[in-house]
Amino acid sequence: MTFQNPFGQPLLTFPELDKSPLSIRAKALVFIDPRSQQLRQDLERLAPLPLPVLIRGETGTGKELLARQIHRASDRSGLFVSVNCAAISPTYADAELFGYSAGAHSGTASSRAGWFGSANGGTLYLDEIADLPLEIQGKLLAALENREVTRVGAQQPQPVDVRLVAATSIDLARVVKAGRFNERLYQYLREGAPGTAPLRERRGDILPLAEYFVGIYTARLQRSVPLISDAAQQVLEAHAWPGNTRELENVIHFALLVNDSEEIQPEDLDLPNPAR
Repeated sequence: MTFQNPFGQPLLTFPELDKSPLSIRAKALVFIDPRSQQLRQDLERLAPLPLPVLIRGETGTGKELLARQIHRASDRSGLFVSVNCAAISPTYADAELFGYSAGAHSGTASSRAGWFGSANGGTLYLDEIADLPLEIQGKLLAALENREVTRVGAQQPQPVDVRLVAATSIDLARVVKAGRFNERLYQYLREGAPGTAPLRERRGDILPLAEYFVGIYTARLQRSVPLISDAAQQVLEAHAWPGNTRELENVIHFALLVNDSEEIQPEDLDLPNPAR
């Protein structure tokens, strides 16, 4: 899986999205707005370093896209392994993350590397890391610091080389104070912690993203490319975008389904319009 453009270009996409994991929420990012340009500079600096990275931002701001680009720009030869921490079973979290040896559980005739072992030589992306069970957080930190894991049922640890990129949509510092997140793991992650601003704070990115989605969906619908009228542009730029990039994509898709003319108008947008 590759991206269309490196950091040096203003557009970042995931072209094989139809075949991708369901965890991908934002399909494209642009680096036009000054805040986005600063984020790109931060990621260019962090990508080649061995540091762990914690990407902070609301749902739909493209955190996994950024994580995949960090991996690509790092030149690590191993896989990019994406894990949704909310989907990890609390009962089997240890085995899912670190693997298990043959016979560790009833009915397990073979061993398994786990998510950590699968990312050996590459990047492990933990989405919504605050959802990782608290007792596993300490084991994760130990594995990263010692560069080794012990599979469930194994007697000896195995060396691993994994770069961690984690993401969160909540304030981890407050979760630490509440005693629900490992403070040492939080400090370990803080050194490389870029934040993705919500779309409402990146007004310069709204219209370029809208135009990108117009191009994508007109190609899929096999129709001519309409312009976005000045009035529709004003509505797009005024909206708060609580759903961020994913919401903008849905709005443009809807507009192209209900409008077959040469211009997208405010009434084509599934958004509140002060003019109506």
